[in-house]
Amino acid sequence: MQLPTQQTSRHPVVSREEWLKARKALLAREKEATRLRDAINAERLALPWVRVDKPYAFDTPRGKRTLAALFDGRSQLIVYHFMLAPGWKAGCDGCSFLADHLDGALIHLNNHEVTLIAVSRARLPEIEAYKRRMGWRFPWVSSYGSDFNYDFQVSFTPDELASGKVHYNYTEIDAAQAAEELPGLSAFSIDETGTVFHTYSSYARGPEELIGTLMILDRAPKGRNETTVMNWVRRHDEYESSAPHSCCV
Repeated sequence: MQLPTQQTSRHPVVSREEWLKARKALLAREKEATRLRDAINAERLALPWVRVDKPYAFDTPRGKRTLAALFDGRSQLIVYHFMLAPGWKAGCDGCSFLADHLDGALIHLNNHEVTLIAVSRARLPEIEAYKRRMGWRFPWVSSYGSDFNYDFQVSFTPDELASGKVHYNYTEIDAAQAAEELPGLSAFSIDETGTVFHTYSSYARGPEELIGTLMILDRAPKGRNETTVMNWVRRHDEYESSAPHSCCV
């Protein structure tokens, strides 16, 4: 028997057969997206590399370290450009949201020849204080006094912001759309001689696939349920209830 179509909010309520037809149509599109993602990943791996010649130095809990030393004996390095400037009381809430997803990946990445770190312009004591507040374990170093953030176009000087235009995400944007810090992710490789190469950088929404919560929400009935990008996100100790639900405990 054909069931009458009902409307729940903006979603029709249909028979199982009609739902299955719609789901299979979407599955075909999902498979297209998966194949496209695989193709884009292959193109990303095929990008040419740029040798890093500038002698960047970073403040770490083990003292001053070069970019090459940050690889920690592995051949690949992923840097998350975390928005935390000198004098800030807390890190960017969006960066903090992403950072909540990093610790669980560390053991897997480290055993696959990849070192993952965060880099910020804030002084090391400021970084470590915020890291303690958030309870994170991933390595996080300071580029304070270095050109690193500026060269990778995630930090901007007052003069740059006053000029009206800055370069971000491979294009020139109005400075009014920017701030002194913006997010990004960069990848590096090191060879047997210790030469470091810049292989990839991604900005704006580019790194959002690192945020597993968003990937789960994309499959929830209401999706991300936001009016602007991540407008609902708070630091994990700033939600009204920061404790996990105990229904299954």
